[in-house]
Amino acid sequence: MKHLFYKYQGTGNDFVMIDNRLGAFDKNNTDLIAHLCNRRTGVGADGLILLESESDYDFRMVYFNADGNESTMCGNGGRCIVAFANFLGIIESTTEFIAIDGPHLAQINDAYVELKMQEVSTITSNENYHILDTGSPHYVTLQSGLQAIDMNAEGSKIRHSAPFDESGVNVNFAEKINEDTFAIRTYERGVEGETLSCGTGATAVAIAMYHSNQTASKSIKLEAQGGNLQVRFEPLASSYSDVWLCGPTKQVFKGDLEW
Repeated sequence: MKHLFYKYQGTGNDFVMIDNRLGAFDKNNTDLIAHLCNRRTGVGADGLILLESESDYDFRMVYFNADGNESTMCGNGGRCIVAFANFLGIIESTTEFIAIDGPHLAQINDAYVELKMQEVSTITSNENYHILDTGSPHYVTLQSGLQAIDMNAEGSKIRHSAPFDESGVNVNFAEKINEDTFAIRTYERGVEGETLSCGTGATAVAIAMYHSNQTASKSIKLEAQGGNLQVRFEPLASSYSDVWLCGPTKQVFKGDLEW
């Protein structure tokens, strides 16, 4: 059986994208999804995303990690599926879609996508790190000499440490560049390695840096390994609202899957 797929990337975070509005793709086939994401024997991607029909919304986003398992929200994946929906003619410049963490608003202008993330209400902090959920759970810590870090070793160590043993956590190291700019590197669970960019991770870093008084800016630039993102938000008394993740997207290629 053949099925048309597209490859998208957002600041280096790449995805196999499939129009599954007819329900032809077997989303319970974990082995197939992992095979397609494999960079040596498959298409190669950080994850696979299905675009599906959903009443009351423009579409539904279903996201799978590279290990083949359905996962929590992916910010860059959310931006890429907006570009994909625009390419398919499902949406024009604005949209409201549904994902695993709830509804999202987004707007697109010449492949530049601004995606509204969920409100962040709980941040656990100590002097060394911050834990918060931006659609996916994230660990954030400031670290100098960012480019010298062995991310796969250090990220894996934290990802599997207590209290994250059961489900794990995504790990972000950040380095302050200036008042409103931070460099970021991310180790993603499910990929089990460093990715060139992580949208929910960038969102987590931006909010954690404001929350810990590392910046007074409510519009923060994040320099990921694969490109630059921007996160803006409104701090409230006990939460962060009107959170937007912004950056470029690109359709890389398309092809036929056969299984």
